[in-house]
Amino acid sequence: MYDYMKALQKRFDRQEHGELDAQIDYAQVELRRDMDATERKKLLRLLDAQNTLLVESKLMSFTAGFKLAAGIAGELGAPYSFDADEEQKAKEMITNG
Repeated sequence: MYDYMKALQKRFDRQEHGELDAQIDYAQVELRRDMDATERKKLLRLLDAQNTLLVESKLMSFTAGFKLAAGIAGELGAPYSFDADEEQKAKEMITNG
């Protein structure tokens, strides 16, 4: 189930963070310049641990939202098809230009 939820998250969660990525790159360049190798290794271990925690919590949040949506859809009894929804959007784009 874990791999399935990761695949679903990858499919639906398409957020871009260009500005944040640029800030991270800038901070990395400055840290390389200002810190010695030992300090950089310690900082990188800390950042790796934080990143792992963030990825896991993001996936847990996505999974909880998905389960909530599935429960609501089940209660409403209305079947939902992502493919049908995408096809409908494509038809609307074609008709509306």
